[in-house]
Amino acid sequence: MKNNLDLVLYTRPTCSDCQDAKEYLASENIEYQHKNVGENPEFEEEMKEISGNRIVPLFAFYKKGIFGKRKLVKKLIGFDKNKEEIKSL
Repeated sequence: MKNNLDLVLYTRPTCSDCQDAKEYLASENIEYQHKNVGENPEFEEEMKEISGNRIVPLFAFYKKGIFGKRKLVKKLIGFDKNKEEIKSL
């Protein structure tokens, strides 16, 4: 990604917006860590800590800090309305 950010994408298998997001990221060769909330309840808890809700897709952008610690710098909920901003990051 530009700006040296790491992307974590939280999705559910039944979410069409999530599938569109994954296809888009693949077509743009954007690397990301995928967390399927439907398969792991711990991911849902992480998602609630990040965004305060359970809405997917959730894009969490992290910056690598000193000593490998990551800092959340941006979170976006939803794909279509955030597509251009995702591309710019």
